[in-house]
Amino acid sequence: IRSVSETLTELAPAKINLTLRVLRRRADGYHDLDSLVAFADLADTVGFTPGEAFGLRVSGPGAGDCGDSSANLILKAADALAAGVEYLTRGTLDLDKHLPVAAGLGGGSSDAAAALRLLARANGIAANDPRIVAAAETVGADVPACLAPVARVMRGIGHDLGPPVGLLPLPAVLVNPRVAVATAAVFRALALPVDGN
Repeated sequence: IRSVSETLTELAPAKINLTLRVLRRRADGYHDLDSLVAFADLADTVGFTPGEAFGLRVSGPGAGDCGDSSANLILKAADALAAGVEYLTRGTLDLDKHLPVAAGLGGGSSDAAAALRLLARANGIAANDPRIVAAAETVGADVPACLAPVARVMRGIGHDLGPPVGLLPLPAVLVNPRVAVATAAVFRALALPVDGN
């Protein structure tokens, strides 16, 4: 483990589902998916400055929509990694929030993944270390796909990741009506029967 004194930063890009098939609802309440995901140039920025304990500061145009910091996925990711890595370097995580909240862009998941990448760098851990991946899986279904933000197919609840897919740059216009819609509520509204398999 190495120590750092400078502030490290990572981009947390928006996750775009270019295709999305909802295959079934599982007994655990999650849904099995098959989706081709890609990542946009639009991003939040997460910074990390070493210190005595984990803390979170939120700024940027979307800061007011982030809610209670104690429930933020960034801190959940940091705590999950600390539970699996002894003597983990702690510190303050700074979120510059630009992605809209509850917009289906995986912003919170991408922020959490960026925090895990930062903590990996600060502690001399490979970004694909099993402890980083395990922490990502603990925090949320989309977080593992956001650890390495490249186009790929994700299946299951989001943890079964295919190899990177070489996509050409894809111009796109993203329109957000500023109506927050939680992902869990969208899936509940599908009212799919539970698959017994």
